[in-house]
Amino acid sequence: MSYTKFVASLARAKSGNINKIRISPSRCRSTVASPKSQEEKEPQRQLEGCAVVDAAPIELINQTKNAKDVRLNRIHIDFDNTEEAYKSKNNIELLRSLLVFNLCRIDILVEKNKELVELSKKLLGQRLFEKLMKMTFYGQFVAGEDHNAIKPLIHKNQAFGVGAVLDYSVEEDLTQEEAEKKEMDSCVSEAEKESPGAGHREKKYKAHRQFGDRRGGVISARTYFYADEAKCDNQMETFINCIKASGGASNDGFSAIKMTALGRPQFLLQFSEVLVKWRKFFNFLAAQQGKSDMTALEKRLELEQLKESLTQMGVAARDDIENWFTGEKLGLSGTIDLLDWNSLINDTTKMSNLLMVPNLETGQLESLSNKFTAEEESQMKRMLQRVDILAKHALENGVRLMVDAEQTYFQPAISRLTLEMQRKFNREKPVIFNTYQCYLKEAYDNVTLDVELSRREGWYFGAKLVRGAYMYQERARAQEIGYEDPINPDYEATNRMYHKCLEYVLEEIEHNRKANVMVATHNEDTVKFTLEKMNEMGLSPTENKVYFGQLLGMCDQISFPLGQAGFWVVRFSTSLPTEKHKD
Repeated sequence: MSYTKFVASLARAKSGNINKIRISPSRCRSTVASPKSQEEKEPQRQLEGCAVVDAAPIELINQTKNAKDVRLNRIHIDFDNTEEAYKSKNNIELLRSLLVFNLCRIDILVEKNKELVELSKKLLGQRLFEKLMKMTFYGQFVAGEDHNAIKPLIHKNQAFGVGAVLDYSVEEDLTQEEAEKKEMDSCVSEAEKESPGAGHREKKYKAHRQFGDRRGGVISARTYFYADEAKCDNQMETFINCIKASGGASNDGFSAIKMTALGRPQFLLQFSEVLVKWRKFFNFLAAQQGKSDMTALEKRLELEQLKESLTQMGVAARDDIENWFTGEKLGLSGTIDLLDWNSLINDTTKMSNLLMVPNLETGQLESLSNKFTAEEESQMKRMLQRVDILAKHALENGVRLMVDAEQTYFQPAISRLTLEMQRKFNREKPVIFNTYQCYLKEAYDNVTLDVELSRREGWYFGAKLVRGAYMYQERARAQEIGYEDPINPDYEATNRMYHKCLEYVLEEIEHNRKANVMVATHNEDTVKFTLEKMNEMGLSPTENKVYFGQLLGMCDQISFPLGQAGFWVVRFSTSLPTEKHKD
């Protein structure tokens, strides 16, 4: 990431006041889940003296997980004890923080940051400008320029109970026109270019030039544009280096990747549309059976009635439909839920065969678009191979790999591919973490469905919960193109969604120790909400089932007290490779 890009992205992340909120959402769990297994708790780590922790030992009555009776040492952390929170900082670092955050409060500096950065570079020269950035903004929020440069800071933070997530964040310095061209070239298939009106594409899942530059309106998130397969291979190698560095820096480290860096985004667009259309078709069939008002997990289609409906609609011949619902488990209960329905999409066939979608008007399966070319087919498979390679490196290096969330028109495919990695690699421990953006209206449905699948299949569920990074862009795109805004209506609704999803996962941890969650937030009220729920459920920080994450250089008063209290806390820090990039 260039200094210009870094300061521009920092300016967009200007923070505001946070409303306090307390939520106690109603619970909804499937009654058809497979029996839950209880994993033996990990040994408790001995905590050395820490002034911010007030532990009140209470007798542990039994192991039956009755939330009213079971109590461990209660967690109480004083986030106002600044002496303890900032004891890892020297005076120079504290003065730098004070300067940087006060500069971020000046509106004109935020609004005109690009112009001021360019002017500073011209007046000071590149060398002096870089030195100034390292002394201020860059030094505050970026761990270092290469893997060696970040080690002192990582080791220093570890001494105070705080780890790191190495995040590769180099972006091309493209003009808006260059970004739009790259996006249109990589998101539109050759068949679509030759016959623009062919197929049955929804406008949300088609590339639109006015939103081709995906950097616009994005806060604290990297953006990758597809160039060619060689560049994707290079980015995969960089991710591998970050994974290895994370594994070498600490036990059970974390690393983050972004799916759009690993292949042609055309596949993500088209596969996302397939998944969404199949889900809409399921909801359409549920409405036919009078179950439209149920939650995603509650909807269960009566199998015989479903077969009859599909036959009458002409989706396929009766024998073919019968074959769809045969298998070791599928349909044995006489009903089909959304998880069963999703399993009908077979990812072992050719990629182009996955792009068959149901037409709600005719009921027949139709091709989403014309067939992929042989080159496009190869590109899509190569993306899946890169993802698999990264997951294997994470497993080998003892690193938890978090797949970042992206725009809603890419996200269904990203989540599905991440889910497939979890099914494969999360058998013995949580290696792969999916990211859920809780500003989305569908966040709770997505979390509950994925948790339920992990319970049925017996693998470790891993989630990173965030509020979201693409709100302004998503809303503008929905309004301009003409589809439903996917974002919750206001900040309070997003808070409620975050706490609802978080409580659900915490309850899953309470009942089944195979779930893990990263609470990635700078919201102190959300952190306190988490601690309160953990106390109620008798969850101990030393079990390493609940993690906390903040950006490097922000909210030290949250990160360090949590780390000193025995929680696994990580700072999302940026490292840059040593080779030269265009600035």
